[in-house]
Amino acid sequence: MAEKAKKTQKQEAGEIKENEIKTQEAAEKETAEEPEKEQDGETEALKKQLAETNDRLLRTLAEYDNFRKRSQKEKEALYADVRAETINKLLPVADNLERAVNAQADPANYKKGVEMTLTQLFDILSALNVTAFGEKGDEFDPNIHNGVMHEENSELPENSVSEVFERGYKMGDRIIRHATVKVAN
Repeated sequence: MAEKAKKTQKQEAGEIKENEIKTQEAAEKETAEEPEKEQDGETEALKKQLAETNDRLLRTLAEYDNFRKRSQKEKEALYADVRAETINKLLPVADNLERAVNAQADPANYKKGVEMTLTQLFDILSALNVTAFGEKGDEFDPNIHNGVMHEENSELPENSVSEVFERGYKMGDRIIRHATVKVAN
């Protein structure tokens, strides 16, 4: 019986050993699967983050495109509004010139009416911050003058304007039209 008890103990010990080995193998399997699960979890998290970033980028691009289109429309509308406002300010001058053409007046009154209309036009230009330049005796500056003729004139200083054919106009520092002049040396 003692032998039988030893065999049973050996079998039980073997079974315990076998169970321990199986438990250890199962634990190793689980441990091996955990990194895969962690990697799958990290991959999913990264994919989700990439999708969110991509979505944000696409939204930002769409917002920028809308901003660009809106700015362009506003700029075009502003340009049209400024043109309309400027023309509206010039219409009284056109009305007065039209009246002058249809008027039956003596030359002195006619001249006075044209002078008044011209004064009205210059007042409007002044209100629009437009100034005239190019007077006889000014020093010739090729940046603002267009010299179309040249003459020798000992009465005027060298390189000065001797005659103005068309006055120049500027708005602030921006030249709208160069003055067309004759230059004396």
